[in-house]
Amino acid sequence: MTGYISELRKIVGHRTLIQCAASIICVDESGRILLGKRSDNHYWGYSGGAVEIDEYVEECAKRELQEEMGLIADELEFFYVNSGPETHYIYPNGDEVSNVEIVYLCRRWHGQPHPLDGEMEELRFFTLDEIDLSKISPPTHPVIAKYIETQHGRE
Repeated sequence: MTGYISELRKIVGHRTLIQCAASIICVDESGRILLGKRSDNHYWGYSGGAVEIDEYVEECAKRELQEEMGLIADELEFFYVNSGPETHYIYPNGDEVSNVEIVYLCRRWHGQPHPLDGEMEELRFFTLDEIDLSKISPPTHPVIAKYIETQHGRE
């Protein structure tokens, strides 16, 4: 962990922080979404992370995608704000957060997906029917469920 949240942790320890985050769900031309198996809890999730001081939310989302999955986002589309009690999470190291997460969809990117910064063990594209919600990382669960719901409504 680097940056703003890391500095706060030195002061507050594991106490709950309100964390502003930005995330991207990559969707390929077949409608599959790219998920990564997290190295901290071994659940699947999309790329994302905490916004740094004075960083634009969109730039944070793009940075996290590149750092975690090796992709460069060409276009972003606003999808969802994930907040509330469902986003309260205790990381395996004991750090506690209440997330306010701005989530984007990305249908146009370049590069080859591969884990870069050690936060993801494995990357894989999933069809909506292949996604097992019980294996989705808890703070991202509401977003993935919402995405599946919105896409099934389009079929």
